[in-house]
Amino acid sequence: MNADVEVDLVPQPPPLVELRRVSKRFVKPLDLPARIANLLGAGLHDEIVHAVDRVDLGIAEREVVGLVGESGCGKSTLGRIAVGMLPPTKGERRWRGERLPDQSPADARQQQLKTQMIFQDPYASLNPRLRVVEIVGEAPVVHGLIAPQQQVEYVGLQLNRVGLDPTLMRRFPHQFSGGQRARIGIARALAVNPEFIVCDESIAALDVSIQAQVLNLFMDLRAALNLTYLFISHDLGVVRHISDRVLIMYLGRIVESGPTQQLFSAPNHPYTQALLLEMGRLEPKKRTFVPIRGEIPSPMAPPSGCHFHPRCPYAMRICRDLAPPLDEIAPGRWSACHLNDEVRH
Repeated sequence: MNADVEVDLVPQPPPLVELRRVSKRFVKPLDLPARIANLLGAGLHDEIVHAVDRVDLGIAEREVVGLVGESGCGKSTLGRIAVGMLPPTKGERRWRGERLPDQSPADARQQQLKTQMIFQDPYASLNPRLRVVEIVGEAPVVHGLIAPQQQVEYVGLQLNRVGLDPTLMRRFPHQFSGGQRARIGIARALAVNPEFIVCDESIAALDVSIQAQVLNLFMDLRAALNLTYLFISHDLGVVRHISDRVLIMYLGRIVESGPTQQLFSAPNHPYTQALLLEMGRLEPKKRTFVPIRGEIPSPMAPPSGCHFHPRCPYAMRICRDLAPPLDEIAPGRWSACHLNDEVRH
């Protein structure tokens, strides 16, 4: 073969879902007493929660991405932005490479049906006044996916798909166990034929034995329906079991990402290392438990520079002054830590 002949590379498809430099701020304006106090020179300001800070995220079709972090780090907010429930304050959201605001209203509605969310508390997310046949079958009828006279048969198919007896569809949510309600929530999401599902701590409220059953259901549905998941959890063991790739989030920022096995076997960021040390393991040898120092700072007043530096045992002066970029440290591995500066350069 002639070495000078250029080989045409097959272009890679864009991610199914992509977030570009997404940030989210929640602002609580000053109430009347505070505004009056400001007239007297109190110097009060609006309360601003920095929930998500300049996050880039791309999820390929049929990929399962795990999102891990402590409570209050912005995981759920990021999930709601990814599924379109919350608009970002800055940045943009794309679907198959196309900016969503550029779509026609009809295309936007169709795309919205392709993205669904399954919530943490299956009881709170189900309308207690509706029967299961209405909870699962209402959206497909409203959006014209099925005719009204097809609702009962269609709901029966969805319930059977998630392992529930279709004869129970006339019951109310309170008449089911926690695991059964979780399956109802999954059936409701599947009823509009989605391609991308955000699972927000969707098994956290279940018993351990039921968690395993629901996890296996998620994986079976992925294989059968070609689904793509963003799986949000604080449980590293669950994420390790289900995910192809893992993102570690801390105080609104992604601090490390990589293929699941590589990240668990060789964590790079000090926060990831600390999380894995706290993860329970069945090991015959004794292990010294070292908790992460301090508590996660308030998102209303995040630290300067690297947000993790007040709790990091390796913090340097530059960590307080400059936020490290999320750089590629190895093929497919990304980390935001100044300890990698010498390696990069």
